[in-house]
Amino acid sequence: MANFLRKLFRSEQKALTDEQLLEMIGAGLPTATGVAVSAEIALRVPAVAAAVRTISEAAASLSVKVVEIGKGGVETEVFDHPVSALLKSEANEWTSGFEFIRSIMVDALTRDQGGLAWVNRPNGEPVEMIRYRPGYIGVDFPDDTLQPRYRIGGVIQPSGNIIHLKSTFDKSPLTLCREAIGVAIVMEKHAARLFGRGARPGGVIESPKPIGAEGAKSMIAGFKAAMEGADNSGKTAILWDGATWKAMTLSSVDAQFQQLRLFQLQEIARAFNIPASLIGDLTRATWSNSAEMQRQFLQLCLEPWLRALESAFRRALFSNDERRRFAVRFDRDDFTNVDLTARATAISSLVSSRVLNPNEGRSWLDLPPYDGGDVFANPNTGASQPGLGHNGGPKLEDNPNDTGKEPPVDDA
Repeated sequence: MANFLRKLFRSEQKALTDEQLLEMIGAGLPTATGVAVSAEIALRVPAVAAAVRTISEAAASLSVKVVEIGKGGVETEVFDHPVSALLKSEANEWTSGFEFIRSIMVDALTRDQGGLAWVNRPNGEPVEMIRYRPGYIGVDFPDDTLQPRYRIGGVIQPSGNIIHLKSTFDKSPLTLCREAIGVAIVMEKHAARLFGRGARPGGVIESPKPIGAEGAKSMIAGFKAAMEGADNSGKTAILWDGATWKAMTLSSVDAQFQQLRLFQLQEIARAFNIPASLIGDLTRATWSNSAEMQRQFLQLCLEPWLRALESAFRRALFSNDERRRFAVRFDRDDFTNVDLTARATAISSLVSSRVLNPNEGRSWLDLPPYDGGDVFANPNTGASQPGLGHNGGPKLEDNPNDTGKEPPVDDA
């Protein structure tokens, strides 16, 4: 099949690989289990769908902004830049910024070519970002420098007009765990067959006399009609002609089937570098380590993807001159919104240590500034309060009863 498709799609450009051809028709590469796994098939596995959805939607849910990099690396948000409007509001007429980021993240997690999108800049300024159907934008690496070459409809496109989000190892996490996904699919089918037949015989029927082929067929048909199916589960079986029932003991594999399914979920979580608790495995989750797992998710899983997104946007959405001044940033602080106590404690500590001023702390809570809130002062001590002396006491001019004269000395 792959050779036939290669001949069908052969052209002067670089030939497609077997994996790319099979992905184009939605077949996927076969695994050792005999199950062909493509992106569409893999996403039917709940663990895979949960991992892809958690990572992509977490990245798309963060606030994104355009910043201008000043002296000393100080970054200031730029609200009126055209790139900011594309990322925050609408990437194009039919796709919001949230949907756009989520879509290219899903492509990068499930397809080896990564997340690809075209930037339309008719007058040199980006006006829309379009994510085409997977496979419509082609990418190959014609020489040893690994410089990518992009095509849309067979026409070579400037690399500066293509947003390209790539995964580690130039392979998607879904491809790297294809065998683990195949095993999960086989176990899912086995569980479906097991429970779909409700009273599946856990043994064999023994007869003291020969019953022949026709007698065996009649006995099996009668037993299935009386016992098999969810509605007949638990009924009492009646045997005839001296037949007896011999129960079959469970093998170690059958007894540990649930543990094996749980292990496959953990294998898939490892492939996506995501804590298993975030995709439904709560066996090792406690009140104390759940928060730590979420921090690990941000630092070890999501943070590398956010850095890759920021770099891909900066390369494709800004000109060569603009890249020296502007950058795209995701606001990681949004993850603390779910825990108001931790957020309030952090703001209070930063304001007390004069790293932030009160108005900057209020901006984290989407509150308006107030007069005098731009002063860096520790509200817990008097020494740094505006209008106070160095030793924490009021200044002389602030005490109207103090004449500046020393009090008289009592000789007594």
